[in-house]
Amino acid sequence: MYTKEDLFNFEKLIIWGNARKFIAGIYNITDNFPDKEKFGLSSQTQRSSVSVATNLAEGSERYSQKEFTRYIEISYSSLTETLSHAYVAYDRKYISEDKLDTIKEVVKKTSNKLNSLNNSL
Repeated sequence: MYTKEDLFNFEKLIIWGNARKFIAGIYNITDNFPDKEKFGLSSQTQRSSVSVATNLAEGSERYSQKEFTRYIEISYSSLTETLSHAYVAYDRKYISEDKLDTIKEVVKKTSNKLNSLNNSL
């Protein structure tokens, strides 16, 4: 088993672990979209959610805080992009208002944590 010393920087970030859970939730939701959305809204929503964690990982391994800060900003942008896709899914009646509200709440909490991380640098 790996020790904490064996972990990469991003693996130590609680927010990165939260982002992984967010991705899993988004995939569970988009798996229920109509087949016609497989290469459209489903794919785009999945990719933007994955980008949240990916940019945290990439940025945390950069050599300067300025660079890491930029990747946190990109992660935030991907997070809000995912929420925008959720609104489209709601408008198309692919998800319920409750599901949209749940996504929005997770996005709000995650954005607050990203802001806190950014402020701590």
